[in-house]
Amino acid sequence: MFLGNKSQDSGIAEMEELPVPHNIKISNITCDSFKISWEMDAKSKDRITHYFIDLNKKENKNSNKFKHKDVPTKLVAKAVPLPMTVRGHWFLSPRTEYTVAVQTASKQVDGDYVVSEWSEIIEFCTADYSKVHLTQLLEKAEVIAGRMLKFSVFYRNQHKEYFDYIREHHGNAMQPSIKDNSGSHGSPISGKLEGIFFSCSTEFNTGKPPQDSPYGRYRFEVAAEKLFNPNTNLYFGDFYCMYTAYHYVILVIAPVGSPGDDFCKQRLPQLNSKDNKFLTCTEEDGMLVYHHAQDVILEVIYTDPVDLSLGTVAEITGHQLMSLSTANAKKDPSCKTCNISVGR
Repeated sequence: MFLGNKSQDSGIAEMEELPVPHNIKISNITCDSFKISWEMDAKSKDRITHYFIDLNKKENKNSNKFKHKDVPTKLVAKAVPLPMTVRGHWFLSPRTEYTVAVQTASKQVDGDYVVSEWSEIIEFCTADYSKVHLTQLLEKAEVIAGRMLKFSVFYRNQHKEYFDYIREHHGNAMQPSIKDNSGSHGSPISGKLEGIFFSCSTEFNTGKPPQDSPYGRYRFEVAAEKLFNPNTNLYFGDFYCMYTAYHYVILVIAPVGSPGDDFCKQRLPQLNSKDNKFLTCTEEDGMLVYHHAQDVILEVIYTDPVDLSLGTVAEITGHQLMSLSTANAKKDPSCKTCNISVGR
């Protein structure tokens, strides 16, 4: 049973004797659940049969005022011992700010409710995806990764001014920066992990990187073994699409024991560098050999600075395809291929 505003609800009357919840506490927050508890005066406490919980997404000043409103957000719950776990009553979204208020209620013999005043409004934010949720995404990505193709270089496209700035102000070393908010809304790396984006996709017919890029006409190329080797760890970061038929997988390469490695070890599923569906480093005849998945676009984040002297910078001969950029790209929440049920 969902309820609208008190003033509009038939069959609901106010009765001051019922205690008003106060000192509300939110705990055990995950990306799709939380526990809620509060204090109440002892008077009439034994008459409480239900709790009404009003949960709303915190208003965003930039939100679309004409967007379809969510379903009613008031939950009628039987009075259970506190703290009470709230899970599955709403489709809670990860990393989202909510407001919550509570009132106590007593169900009458005729089915009507007597209710207290609403409590104060409390704000809280849901958590990022856990390793469990990311493993669900990982398993979905494995299904469509396709066969593995050999490659030999990682590359990064930027404008000429970017590389000039790196040489002049950073001693020739590209510096990690905070990852943007592209991809899954619940991804624990968005807005938190520092790294440098690289690509490794190759053209099927040439085995070499494509000559087009959405990120700039100048390309830094570096031998794969300089970034991905037995001294690095590999992690799965995200799986998403942008209302398109093709999908992106974000992987993280972190030097063993580095701050980036410590960050990922706590939050991301670690992959076997020699045996996984996306990016592998194996040894053949004393040489390191590299393969990448054919049917997903890999975005590889390297978590340490990278000196330009490790590779080469040259202008590409193709086009700059801005439409393919994933900068701050929003994930398609309706895609059955790359979404899991806990949120978007």
